[in-house]
Amino acid sequence: MTKHSSARQFLADAIHADVADIPHDARIGSFARWDSLAHMHLLLSIERHLGRQLKPDEAVQIESLADVTALVEKNARTNV
Repeated sequence: MTKHSSARQFLADAIHADVADIPHDARIGSFARWDSLAHMHLLLSIERHLGRQLKPDEAVQIESLADVTALVEKNARTNV
């Protein structure tokens, strides 16, 4: 399992695609299927996973799979 596998799964779910279709370096604006609607679905998926609403500053910082991974990992560390 790669470092970004859960982030890739969140994005795959948001765009209704297979995880294999998601590039490891996907970011909004450079991956055509990651548009504004997909971004909203992605944010909702992250919120469901975290069990809370994202803070506005967290939501606006999500621009890449690395950003999603960092947010999920940070949340996991604070909930230990």
